[in-house]
Amino acid sequence: MTFDLAIIGAGPAGLSMARALAGSGLRIALVEQQDAAALADPPFDGREIALSLRTLRTLRASGVFDHIPPDQVFPLEHAEVFNGDDPRPMRVSPLRGKEALGALVPNQQIRRALWAAVQGQEGLTLFDRNRVGAIQADAQGVEVELLPVADAAQQAGQTGTDAADISPMTLRARMLIAADSRFSDTRRKMGIGADSHDFGKTMLVCRMHHEKPHHHTAWEWFGFGQTVALLPLSEHLSSVVLTLPPHEMQALLTLPEAEFERDITRRYQGRLGEMHIAGSRHTYSLVGVYAQRFVAPRFALIGDAAVGMHPVTAHGFNFGLHGVDLLSREILAAQRAGTDIAAPERLHRFEAAHRRATRPLYLATQAIATLYTDDRGPARLVRRLVLDASSRIGPLRLAIATALSEEGLSLRGFLPALPGLR
Repeated sequence: MTFDLAIIGAGPAGLSMARALAGSGLRIALVEQQDAAALADPPFDGREIALSLRTLRTLRASGVFDHIPPDQVFPLEHAEVFNGDDPRPMRVSPLRGKEALGALVPNQQIRRALWAAVQGQEGLTLFDRNRVGAIQADAQGVEVELLPVADAAQQAGQTGTDAADISPMTLRARMLIAADSRFSDTRRKMGIGADSHDFGKTMLVCRMHHEKPHHHTAWEWFGFGQTVALLPLSEHLSSVVLTLPPHEMQALLTLPEAEFERDITRRYQGRLGEMHIAGSRHTYSLVGVYAQRFVAPRFALIGDAAVGMHPVTAHGFNFGLHGVDLLSREILAAQRAGTDIAAPERLHRFEAAHRRATRPLYLATQAIATLYTDDRGPARLVRRLVLDASSRIGPLRLAIATALSEEGLSLRGFLPALPGLR
């Protein structure tokens, strides 16, 4: 089967790319290991995604935002960063003329909205329940082997499916795009390595009710021996984010619900009153990933396959959408001009622009996460000095608010103590 473009991965980045190319006349194959039913109705995974003002504009322009229920969009008006036991936070407020820094939307709702937006899209073909096998690239295009993903019954040998129905198939496309997670198998098959940093920590996310209102203010609290964050949802409901060493997290997860609630209330020093769990608990290992290259002949990386951010700077999905925007612009320009959509000069232009936008903040994130989880005396002093400088210097606080909102600031060489939002 022949296509103009094959996208591997139907997560937020892959679906965003497919949507960005709607109406282009391109024939697009979308390959995903999950089945269509799971894509249409993804489970709640505990993650609340901080959307910058620029990302919100993009989602509105593409029609994706229309599929997100209004009661699932929570304004993010302010952010505060605390250091250790110092009660004086650094406070970040919206830019002049803006009412908010952005908004929080559950990851589940973003995935649902993106899936709904591409339904019936002309030229788009889904190959669900398939994974990538061998890949061959030449000067004209890329050949991708698709291997069917067996369900539990097939894996147990309890299947009546005809073997011919589950045999491998081959796709040929002019260009291949990988959007299959920060641990991208497609990236590896194309011979591109990635710099990976395992922070050695586990992050817990769960929703909790609390007595006192949060006033739509997010918190990042770099405590000693732990990091806690609060992502404001409805006035008395927040997403609690707690980062601990894995063995401590495992002990916390074994607590009965009532003891867990008391423990979380204690960790937040009762600042929101009593806290009670309002849903399921989810944990994630913290690993940052940065691909050594974003492109290869007739191939490009987007989303976490290119840049897998630590959540402390809130830019994971925002950077993913930025990469989609850059690459789709190059592809659409080539399509309009009747030239090669995978021309090397276009791919390299995308790579250079995306690296300029992401590399400084990726490195800053590594430094922030390292500094603010170091409880030794010298590190504590530096932590305090950085937050003091950020709080007292007006232009620096403006730069932080601008970076959070993604309203045009270049982040090259910029290393602020950014608030920790997802």
